[in-house]
Amino acid sequence: MTTTTVVVERRVAASPGRVWEAITDLPDLPRVLSGVQRVEVLTEGVFGVGTRWRETRRMLGREATEEMTVTECEPPDRYVTSAASHGMRYVSELSLRADGPSGSVLRMAFSARPAHGRTPGPLARLLARLGARAVSRALAKDLDDIARAVESRY
Repeated sequence: MTTTTVVVERRVAASPGRVWEAITDLPDLPRVLSGVQRVEVLTEGVFGVGTRWRETRRMLGREATEEMTVTECEPPDRYVTSAASHGMRYVSELSLRADGPSGSVLRMAFSARPAHGRTPGPLARLLARLGARAVSRALAKDLDDIARAVESRY
């Protein structure tokens, strides 16, 4: 089975706690992330394992909505989400580590693999490589957006 993984990270001039608040405040995500158009929270309560939401983004000139589910959560250090769409399974991990007295490093890892044991053909493998570049750019933009939102709050 072919898995495509993209990892990006960025230093943020804010504590891990402040960054954690920004990345887990689901109703506020469209304000924080320029690529997110809408968020519909599907569960009630505190952000944690089992939290689900629908996130609508504009990617590659098209609008796409995915349902995300938190599968692992270790506040304020990391959380993992999964989504399934169009025969693929997507897993995203956001993690934080302190970097000095008032800084953090925010890391995003995204992986995609065929669902249900499917084996991708040559065209799908080529598109996965091209898509990985677009995903890397989108993740880097998300990190920049998060940093800008958190750093400008104080």
